[in-house]
Amino acid sequence: MQPTLRAESTTRSPAWAGLVGAVIISFSAIFFELSDADPLTATGFRMVYALPVLVALWWRIRDTDTRPRSDRIIGLLSGAFLAIDVVVWQSSMEYIGTGLATLIANSQVVIVPLAAWLLLRERPGREVLVALPIVLAGLALITGLGSQSTFGSRPVLGVVMAFSAAFLYSAFLMLWRRSNIRLVPTAGPLMDAVAGAAFVTVAFALITGRGDLAPSWPAHGWILALALGPQVLGWLFIGHAMPRLPSAYTSFIILLQPTLTLVWGRLIFDETPSALQYTGVAVVLAGILLATSSAVRVRPQA
Repeated sequence: MQPTLRAESTTRSPAWAGLVGAVIISFSAIFFELSDADPLTATGFRMVYALPVLVALWWRIRDTDTRPRSDRIIGLLSGAFLAIDVVVWQSSMEYIGTGLATLIANSQVVIVPLAAWLLLRERPGREVLVALPIVLAGLALITGLGSQSTFGSRPVLGVVMAFSAAFLYSAFLMLWRRSNIRLVPTAGPLMDAVAGAAFVTVAFALITGRGDLAPSWPAHGWILALALGPQVLGWLFIGHAMPRLPSAYTSFIILLQPTLTLVWGRLIFDETPSALQYTGVAVVLAGILLATSSAVRVRPQA
């Protein structure tokens, strides 16, 4: 009986961590919208505010971070993709709202297996290949197909940008996971990714003169909440949970975040997609669920 109890315990703890993390990061888009900051400013300060906290957390467990320098460089590189992803994703919110933009960005669960197939010769399951046209059909419905009742100022552009963010998000996740193949405490890999993202956004702002480098209130109160909540706490929970859970759990977690963001967008900002767009939401969610179902048989890791 003891091995069974231990297996249940090692699965239950990461599962709760993943669920808590998904709830926390579902507020990412909400905090950004409440800050009313431009995407570059919000992304830069989000990373800058999060970095000292992650450095302090990593310093306490630095002896357990056994990754070689090559893995840490990959972690920094993943942060570059994270920075661009967040800027593009937050920009898409201006055209289709927080909920729809977040849902579309999470279609990365279809893109990652396809990218692994092309780059790593890891053939995806049949479910992923079937899910791709389903997700694309759902995205077409979310654009409104020219309907006058479509929610969003520029729905087609918003969908294209959010789907582009999904590709960038996929690149970030693939590199970030690769940077922690040794399963060291999450604070280290997350610190490297955030450091890379902070460098890219701040450097771009300084070179181009874009973004606002002067903190202001209450905008930066919301950005600080975004940094300490979703960026630090949320991703620490998720980073701990994902490698230790079977995909049956991670599939639910992936679906929970955009679904909750849709709810928060409706309650807080009165975002009301049309019936056609809600149909698209259901189709995309179905495609995501189908794509992630192919790995349900994966065993949990201790």
